[in-house]
Amino acid sequence: MKYVSKYFWPVVGVGAVAFSIWLLYHELRGLSLDELWDSLTAITIRHWLLSIAATLLAYAALAGYDHLALLHLRRRVGWLYMTVCSFTTYALSHNIGASVFSGSVVRYRAYSAKGLSAAEVGVLVAFCSFTFALGTLMLTGIVLILEPELTERFVDVLPVSATSATGIALLAIVGLYVLGSALKLRPLKLGKIEIHYPNLSIVWRQLLIAPLELIGAAAIIYFALPEAGNPGYIVVLGIFLISFSAALISHAPGGLGVLELVFITGLSEMDPADVLAALLVFRLLYLIIPFVMALFVVLGFERSQLVQHQE
Repeated sequence: MKYVSKYFWPVVGVGAVAFSIWLLYHELRGLSLDELWDSLTAITIRHWLLSIAATLLAYAALAGYDHLALLHLRRRVGWLYMTVCSFTTYALSHNIGASVFSGSVVRYRAYSAKGLSAAEVGVLVAFCSFTFALGTLMLTGIVLILEPELTERFVDVLPVSATSATGIALLAIVGLYVLGSALKLRPLKLGKIEIHYPNLSIVWRQLLIAPLELIGAAAIIYFALPEAGNPGYIVVLGIFLISFSAALISHAPGGLGVLELVFITGLSEMDPADVLAALLVFRLLYLIIPFVMALFVVLGFERSQLVQHQE
């Protein structure tokens, strides 16, 4: 069983990447590199700056996830340390894939150095993952209410179908979570670990911070897209939610191939070269540059830990 669990998700991730690339090949076989380059160079400086600002918003919101989790645990960690830890965790996990597992390793290494136990780090990771899921549910519900025909864009690729009623149901689930916190329901017991509902003051901040990361990440792509054929931010956000969720489920590193396939399908009214150019901007700003920076942070942290142990 351990052998199967060790290799199952990596195999799923590789399979998802291969299948997505195969489908992309059939979608883009008529596209030339010159067309892609023309689309990239057509992005204005103003839109590059707006995409960079959206990237900063997304990663600032991710730091807010850790901040709220530490408030829930009643543990104090310096703001700068926490922000760098959050940035490094997400920059690595977004690129490596299997974000819950890879993020757990980074967080345990960083927060155990500040005195948090393994159980506390486990709760922190679960809290951050739930905050992300909460933001996804909220935004998906809102988008489906505003754009109920969104899933019709994917009838030939993804087995999804939803309406505004689905959006209302998703928001109702979020409402039940808020109600559970307000009523102070009993904690969920998992062995020796008890998972308590956060205080209502933390829950309200979750509802504010949870969607911001997704709003910022989707805005990177939106600002990099041209105006011609652009269906508007709400549609782009909805497609991003579907594509990002599909990428997470596939466990494909960086959502390679999955993200591109869903976006090109969802934005069929736009030039595929323009869509790919916008996704390259997203990968550069949200994935590649943070990943390189995170590697230097990890090397610096491990070096400092080694020096401390030698003293």
